[in-house]
Amino acid sequence: MEKIPDNGRPMDDLIQEMESFKEQDIRWRQGRNFAYVYFAGDQVLSDVQRAYMTYFSENGLNPSAFPSLRKMEAEVLEMTIDLFNGPSTARGSMTSGGTESILMAVKTARAWAEEHHPEIIKPEIVVPATAHPAFHKACYYFKIKAVVVPVGADFRVRAADMEAAISDQTILLVGSAPSYPQGVIDPIAKIGEIAQKKDILFHVDACVGGFMLPFLERADYPIPTWDFRIEGVTSISADIHKYGYAAKGASTITYRTGELRKKQFYVYTPWSGGIYASPSMCGTRPGGAIAAAWAVLQLLGKNGYTELAQKTMETALHLRKAIANIDGVQVLTNPDMCLFALTSDTLDIYEVGDELTVRGWYLDRQQLPPSLHFTITAAHIGQEERILSDLREAVGAAQKRNLRNLGKRLTIGTVKGLQKALPESTFKQLQNLAARFIKVDDSPRSAAMYGMMGTIENKGDLEPLVREFLDQLTQKPE
Repeated sequence: MEKIPDNGRPMDDLIQEMESFKEQDIRWRQGRNFAYVYFAGDQVLSDVQRAYMTYFSENGLNPSAFPSLRKMEAEVLEMTIDLFNGPSTARGSMTSGGTESILMAVKTARAWAEEHHPEIIKPEIVVPATAHPAFHKACYYFKIKAVVVPVGADFRVRAADMEAAISDQTILLVGSAPSYPQGVIDPIAKIGEIAQKKDILFHVDACVGGFMLPFLERADYPIPTWDFRIEGVTSISADIHKYGYAAKGASTITYRTGELRKKQFYVYTPWSGGIYASPSMCGTRPGGAIAAAWAVLQLLGKNGYTELAQKTMETALHLRKAIANIDGVQVLTNPDMCLFALTSDTLDIYEVGDELTVRGWYLDRQQLPPSLHFTITAAHIGQEERILSDLREAVGAAQKRNLRNLGKRLTIGTVKGLQKALPESTFKQLQNLAARFIKVDDSPRSAAMYGMMGTIENKGDLEPLVREFLDQLTQKPE
């Protein structure tokens, strides 16, 4: 158990120790990651850090105390609304990230329905199966039912299926621009027509695409219309700390009208400390994140973002074209952006992922179907041949039937056999017991774990294992 030291330590020693902590972290400066960090180069990073540190101690909780933060936040939102072709009535808020932005959209929809449709007593939202889990998190928090609509073979939801899922309790429709797992844009225009016809709010989750798609459109890429130009769209979430290359903690939630945004606010008046009001989930908000977002939007400008977007998309298209010539793997569907999923009909794709991890790359593992996630950013520009060379090696290694692969197949086979042979209650008890013995280590090979979880037919049965895994991940490693 770590304790605060009795005597302070020299800062140089602390920095040196912290640098040693990072030895096992992903090498994002080298473009070795395909998630979590969006890096536009050392100069942009340095400039954003300067902006952040200028407001390191300031607190966005009370705009009247820091009118400079109020000004910058308002201008960030104005620039965002302009980018998304919002009307003059549009308003927004900055949040800590995409999850908070999505939570605010769902909370706002519930408050809107309470006023405009008081007959709704068990509110529902309709979401594509590929929508971000933050919508399900919001439903869990706010006691709302999520109605999940399957997607088509191209991983885009069908507008007709969305309409069929609407009930007299529906308060919100959801579409992605694009969906994170496969990088495709849902039919936003068609869903918008349905939302207008049914008098239902419609949220577009552009957390990953909001600060990329407009610039790809400026670079003449064929991007489907997804923003406020579609009349039925009532709110949009978009992260500046992704392809906007701002510091972490900078997302936006924008609404078609200011009246709708007011439904997001929380106000408590009878407190002895004074009237408490906050526009979003958080109270204290780091001023540095607001300042850095304001600065990077001004620093790069539309032309700078367009150049970065074009080069990043060219990199993604180069990779996808080359992958088409690698036997054993292929890109799922036809992505609209510079995100894509890699899968295989003949190989264990998680094994390919493990081989890439051994070679120093970090990728998220996905399911339904099993795939590897690639988020291509500016950090990957010029890295194409190194990525492809290691991918070819990884595919070749995964094709070899060695002892490790055999052991993994035996593990998966055992799980399948137990699930079929044991009564459901007994299998669940076995899983609960197994969860207690899960150990989190630094092994780069996870194919067996993902493969095992992928064989379990009822995904709800995974919850005890995942909770135990998360519990260990949130503790200090041994």
